[in-house]
Amino acid sequence: MKALLITRKGWQALDKELKYLWKEYRPEITKKVQEAAAQGDRSENADYTYNKRLLRQIDGRVRYLVKRVEELNIVDYSPQQEGKVFFGAWIELENEAGEVVQYRIVGKDELDTKLGYITIDSPMARALIGKQVDDEIVVQTPSGAKEWYVNKIQYKAFKDE
Repeated sequence: MKALLITRKGWQALDKELKYLWKEYRPEITKKVQEAAAQGDRSENADYTYNKRLLRQIDGRVRYLVKRVEELNIVDYSPQQEGKVFFGAWIELENEAGEVVQYRIVGKDELDTKLGYITIDSPMARALIGKQVDDEIVVQTPSGAKEWYVNKIQYKAFKDE
């Protein structure tokens, strides 16, 4: 079973998207559909067809978000986590070749590889949970086992996000 965890910031982003879709975007598109429908023949009306499809997509996303924000568990930082890797941590790792990478362990709804966010369900995150600075981890990858050393662990971003 996949973890139903999310950081507070991630949950707030989902909630903000849900409110925007429901209170602003959907009413705007509904109005466009009504205006297009008032023009008569709907079968030849591209505006009507496009906006009706868009409305279905919005409704699908809203249904998903409503269900998702209810089932997710927000994980807040706790001082007891200091010094060890847990959900929400930013971690700096280094391999034998001197390659340095930085990751943050988040829930699947927050996954963003450009920011270095990895999901709690990933092999890397599973290998990191509970580790401390200077610990070695081994991660199984498609190209074989990779070794990494934990350089830093912190519960605030390494750089501004």
